[in-house]
Amino acid sequence: MVKLSVIVPFYNVQQYAPDTLRSLRANAGDGYEFIFVDDCSKDGTPDILEQAVRDLPGSKLIRHEQNGGLATARNTGIDAAQGEYLTFLDGDDWLAPGYYPQLVGAIEALGCDFVRTDHVQCTARARSVHRVPHGRRGEVMRPRDAILPAHRSTSVDYAYAWAGIYHRRLIDKGVLHFRDGLRTAEDRPWIWKLHREAESFAAVSLLGVFYRRGVASSLTQIGDVRQLDFIRAFDQVIQETAQDPEADSLLPKAVRTYCAIISHHLGSIERFEPPVARKLKAMSTAALKRMPQAILDDALDSMDIQRASRLRRLRRRPVSAGEAAA
Repeated sequence: MVKLSVIVPFYNVQQYAPDTLRSLRANAGDGYEFIFVDDCSKDGTPDILEQAVRDLPGSKLIRHEQNGGLATARNTGIDAAQGEYLTFLDGDDWLAPGYYPQLVGAIEALGCDFVRTDHVQCTARARSVHRVPHGRRGEVMRPRDAILPAHRSTSVDYAYAWAGIYHRRLIDKGVLHFRDGLRTAEDRPWIWKLHREAESFAAVSLLGVFYRRGVASSLTQIGDVRQLDFIRAFDQVIQETAQDPEADSLLPKAVRTYCAIISHHLGSIERFEPPVARKLKAMSTAALKRMPQAILDDALDSMDIQRASRLRRLRRRPVSAGEAAA
């Protein structure tokens, strides 16, 4: 049986893909498979991947005939994976040599459903270490016990699928797939579902993923209408959490996080084109009106004055059904 499946979506990353692939070669090992999903790239990425599958043992290439986005590309990889464990990498990031053997060793030693790891964020030449916001390291716990408190950053706020490793039994339980078609914030409903429905997890102090931030082609930099998919993503978080047996305790965290993300986007609204900015305001207003209102009141009361005032003004704004349509 394959020990580890590494799922790597690529889309128009010819500038970065060679670094990614070199780092994968430095992590190859017996029982590892590398699943490259080309999400209908239009640059030189497909040629780079064609050469890579000839050079890297255990690699296979799957091509999408039309671009489906990161969530859909990851699902393609999950469906093709044969490994006992799965992990992810984005096509513009890279790894430290020998990282995957350490990662597999960590989850085998702990015997849990999934393990979360720290990472290095890379912005131009700057490097900074980002830790899983979970203080108890190397200790197996119930993931849902790491969701709260609502007012503090916790494990569900560390929404990076590639910062960890996952046992394939999570596929069988139906909790590892992403929502098809989400163009941004695809990790948010995924990480919440993982924490609500998996049985065991641990955080470990293992560094090895280098996350390239600020890439010009990234949706977070472009600021077009696809960025508004964060509303569909967080609507899903609210809807699914509301059906949880512990909804009363978990929903305040979900609502507060949703509000913080809306405020973040409004705070940098100038990067959107005017029609998209108007749509952001309208859809955010409708989202606030859909939230459980008593919980929303408490969330706004707990936020700083600047963010709370911004959201309260938005909440009072009239919005038509047409404007608010996702």
